[in-house]
Amino acid sequence: MNKNLKLKSARVAKGMTQNDLAKAVGVTRQTIVAVESGSYNPTINLCIDICKILGTTLNDLFWEE
Repeated sequence: MNKNLKLKSARVAKGMTQNDLAKAVGVTRQTIVAVESGSYNPTINLCIDICKILGTTLNDLFWEE
């Protein structure tokens, strides 16, 4: 599974919308849309914040195999 699908799956599993996640990490919904679509590479700090909110690790969510 690629990292974009991992992020969406983790978000949905937590019952969060893109807007919910965006508010939780302090970015716009459009930023989350762009990260999920693969058109934006988030900063490491944003990745860490997303992982904290979703209760996962950087490796689990963003590492591509």
